[in-house]
Amino acid sequence: MLNRFAPLVPLALVTLLFGCAAHTPVSQHVTESQVQKSTPSQASDLYQEELATEKELAQFSENSKPYALPALADSILERGMSLIGTRYRYGGTSESGFDCSGFIGYLFREEAGMKLPRSTREMINVDAPLVARNNLKPGDLLFFSTNGRGRVSHAGIYLGDDQFIHSSSRRSGGVRIDKLGDSYWSKTFMEAKRALAMAPTSVVTRK
Repeated sequence: MLNRFAPLVPLALVTLLFGCAAHTPVSQHVTESQVQKSTPSQASDLYQEELATEKELAQFSENSKPYALPALADSILERGMSLIGTRYRYGGTSESGFDCSGFIGYLFREEAGMKLPRSTREMINVDAPLVARNNLKPGDLLFFSTNGRGRVSHAGIYLGDDQFIHSSSRRSGGVRIDKLGDSYWSKTFMEAKRALAMAPTSVVTRK
C-alpha cells in the first residue's frame, strides 16, 4: 500500500544523521526452521511470543471505530510528502522547521487528532502494538538508535515499499525520504509500533 509514493522523491542523497533521545529490536515472525532447531520447550515459547503479538494487534483492530487505518495513513503521509524539504530545526514542531519527533507529532496531531509524546524516548514507549519489520504497514512508527549507545535517538514514519519519511538533520536537508534497507538505517533500526491503532474514535479523515 502507498507504493505510489515510492517514485516521487529521489533516494540518491547520502544518508547522514546526527540528530533528533531501551528497547531491544522487535522480534521477527517465527519461521519453521527456527522451530525445528529449537527444543520443544523453546519452540513453545517462540510460538507463545508470536501469538501474543498477533493477539495484541487483533485487540486493537477489533474495536469498532468509524475509520480505516489505511485512510488515516494516507492522510498523514500525503501531508508529510507535501513537507519534503522543510528544514531541520532542533525542538521544531511546526512547518518553519521540525526535529524528528516534532515532525511525527505534527502529522499525527493534524491528520489523525492524536497527541503523541514529544520526545523519541517517550514516543517509543507508547501503548501501541509492536510490529515485526517484515509486517510493516504505511503509517507505522520506526525507531532507530543512531548515537551508538543502544538507546532510541531517531524516529520516522513508514511509507511502504521499504521507504520511510522523517526529518533527518541539517546536513541532509530536513524532511526527506530514505530506504529502510540501506545499510545505515538497517543497522540502526530498533523496532516499529502501530501508533495509529490508538487513534481516537472521533477522527474524521480528509477527503
